This record gives sequence, structure tokens and C-alpha cells, in this order.
Amino acid sequence: HVQLVESGGGSVQAGGSLTLSCSASESTYRSICMAWFRQAPGSQRETVATVDSNGVTKVAGSVKGRFTLSKDNAKNTLYLQMNSLKPEDTAIYYCAAVRGTISVLVPGAFRYWGPGTQVTVS
Repeated sequence: HVQLVESGGGSVQAGGSLTLSCSASESTYRSICMAWFRQAPGSQRETVATVDSNGVTKVAGSVKGRFTLSKDNAKNTLYLQMNSLKPEDTAIYYCAAVRGTISVLVPGAFRYWGPGTQVTVS
């Protein structure tokens, strides 16, 4: 059972930056897919960025060029660097993980979830 804890959320003005961290209770070195999702009030949970078991990262088109996902296996930590934030980025951001290899990195495929961290852009 992988426990995930997000941190780094907060309130920021449009154009600002935040870095989210997701600390995992187990090794993130191999055989694990991880991702950041977000959910705004009244909206469905959407994919922000993913990293598969081969280390291949992808970011959603809505945040491409502004958000960067990275993973530090020595610290068992996943990061999301968010620059040029917009009010529409306001949401609760969730970290998620699943052991093994999955072909489609959608929310339903992930087994382990953090409690989420609020990001508010005004």
C-alpha cells in the first residue's frame, strides 16, 4: 500500500508560480506509474501530467509549456512545477500512483491517491 502526501499548494496571483510535491511511502524507482490530477468545483477530475513505468512524462495540452513534472527517486518524491499560473488552474491537485505498467494513464487506473492540495490563482 503506497501512501502519498501532497504539499506546496496555496494562493498565488495570476502569472505566479508554485511547486507541488508528492512524497511516497515506498520506492518510486521502478515499476510504478505516477501522475498529477486536478479537480475544480463542479468539474470532473482531469489529468495534468503523468509519468509511466519507463519514465516517460506527458503533460496535458492545457498546461503544456507552463507545467513540468519531475520525479526524484532518491527522495521518493514527485514534483509539479507550475509557472505562469492562470485563474483556470484553480483546483485541488491530487497525486496518484499505481504499481506496474498500465497502458492508459487515466484516473480510474490509479490505485493510490493522496488527500490533495488546494491551488488558488486569483
